Formats: sequence, C-alpha cells, structure tokens
Amino acid sequence: MKLRNPMLAAVLAFGIAASVHAGSFLDPLDVPAQPSPLASRTLQNGVARAGDRLVAVGQRGHILVSADGGTTWKQGKVPVSSDLTSAFFVNDRKGWAVGHDGVIVATNDGGETWTLQLDGTRANRAVVDDLSRKPEAQALLAEANRNVAQGADKPFLDVWFADENTGYAVGAYNYLFRTEDGGKTWAPWFDRVDNPKYLNLYSIRPAAGGLFIVGEAGLVLKLDAATRRFRAVDFPYQGTLLGVTGNESVVLVYGLRGQAFRSDDGGKAWSKVDARLPATIVAGTALSNGGFALADVSGRVTISRNNARTFEPIALPSGTMLTGIVDAGAGRIALSGARGVAVAPLSAP
Repeated sequence: MKLRNPMLAAVLAFGIAASVHAGSFLDPLDVPAQPSPLASRTLQNGVARAGDRLVAVGQRGHILVSADGGTTWKQGKVPVSSDLTSAFFVNDRKGWAVGHDGVIVATNDGGETWTLQLDGTRANRAVVDDLSRKPEAQALLAEANRNVAQGADKPFLDVWFADENTGYAVGAYNYLFRTEDGGKTWAPWFDRVDNPKYLNLYSIRPAAGGLFIVGEAGLVLKLDAATRRFRAVDFPYQGTLLGVTGNESVVLVYGLRGQAFRSDDGGKAWSKVDARLPATIVAGTALSNGGFALADVSGRVTISRNNARTFEPIALPSGTMLTGIVDAGAGRIALSGARGVAVAPLSAP
C-alpha cells in the first residue's frame, strides 16, 4: 500500500517491518518485536507522555519507555514487529499504540508490556461485515472488499482516547475505528465520515469543545455527537494536513510547506498563522502552560505563548529529522525523530 503523501511515506520508509529469515518472509504480525541495544538511537515515529514517563514508538514494533525524563530507555515487550506510528496514554498506566498492518496494541503497565487488540486482517473483515448489514452503505462495500483482497497493508496513523474506555484510531484510506470498552472490541466507522475519496486520515484530537480529524487535500472533519458522524468542515487550504491540536478555545491544524491555521469558533472560520517553520510541519502539541509547540520535518521547533496567534523559534541541539513532539513537563518538550528521542527546554534563543 502506497501512502499518497510523499513526505509521510519518506518518514515511515525509514523502517520496514518485514523480516526475511532463511529466504522466507515472516509476517510482522506473527513476529514479536526483537530486543535491540540500538533501539533508542534509531527512528522513533512518535512520543507520548504517560504520567512522569515518556513512551516512544518506532520501527519494527519497538516501544521505548523512559522513567527519568529521557536519560535512559527500556524496551517494552510488543507482540508484533510492525512499524508503529503513534501512541496515546490516558494516565500513567493505560495507553495504546497504532501502526502499520492495521495494528493496535495496548498496555496496562505504563508501556512495559503490550497486547494486540486489532490487526489489519480483522479490521478489513470488520468493515465488510459492518457494511453488509447496512443497506444504505452498500456503495462503500466494493471499496471495503478491495481492502480485504489487498490484505493487512493499511496503517493506522494516530490514536486518541477520551477516557479509559472511549477511543478512536484513524489511518490510511479512511481507516476509522472506535471503541467503547478500552479496545476489547473495535467498531469500524468507515461509513461515518464525510470522505468520499477515501483520503488518508492523519490525526485526531479534541479542541475547542469538539473532536477533529485532519487529512489529505485540506480535509478537516468534526464529530457531530448527535448523529455520531464526522462532518466535513469548510477549510481554506487544499494541501495535506498532518496534525491537529488545541485547547478549550482554539483549534490549531498544520501540515505541508509550513502551513498552519487556527480557529477561535470551533472550526467555523479559519485564519492562517505564520508558524515560522519553512518545512512541512509534522507535529504539534498544546503545552501545560497554555501555549503551543510545533515541529517541522527539518528539525526546527517554534512555540506560541498567545493562543497560537504568533510563534517564535526555540534553541535546539543540532537539527535532525523530527516526527513527534509532546510536553515533557518541567518546562521541557520531548522530540522524536531519526535519532531517537531528545528532551529540550522550552526556551527562546
């Protein structure tokens, strides 16, 4: 399966989870992640905070946990070796990670051990079974059957939970699943999205009292709680959006070519923001001090102290390709990228 966004495809291409042994292909869904002393210095696709811990996810199913602010890392036990793309924790113990091959894994011990909740084979079949029961959704069934024929090749790209029970996972080609029992079961929402072209869904986060998804071609979706459907929002930019973040009053979205936009009214109107980042913005986060931080693929980071109206750069060590960012507490941010995870102070140059 080829991701249509060349930037994200290049980022994820650093780690291919397929393994070859004695001339035979080993399905990464059947092979646990292997311990590696170099794991903490290789590509990490995302980083999350679990209480006082940092948890990073990356290639070949590697999940790393740090209990000392990123100084040392311990590799978690993961039942698959698929490349992982994103993680989210609701507290210091319970979290989820998603990735290639339609993988969703979960932990109850802060990231040290993980269990498989969903894979692409089961996900594709669940979509077909769900649509087959809905006469009004038969137009989508052909696409769902094609996914079954293609196998477990579609990645999940982001995950978010409102609490220990209710969460969502989004991904390529309109992949959207919801759980109401902490991931014991995942229900497809393939037909609950205003996305007729099956565009990739890159990010899901709450902001300004709503729940938003962003994706390819300027796609912005907002959950209509009454109909339990993600409705398309009018948006002024047609380029790919890679992330969304926000706080109680602001929605901030970002993506290709340093583009960023904010909304003060829950997504009805949008204004362009000068993020002061020249390259594609790949990660963003709301900060505990009320600000925001954005990171671009080239290794630059900017922060806002005025509700995402203006941004200023912060000083960082020598730049490297970045993939993720999270508030690490105590006035610091954690940055995932090509060389693992770095922790830096939130200080302007």
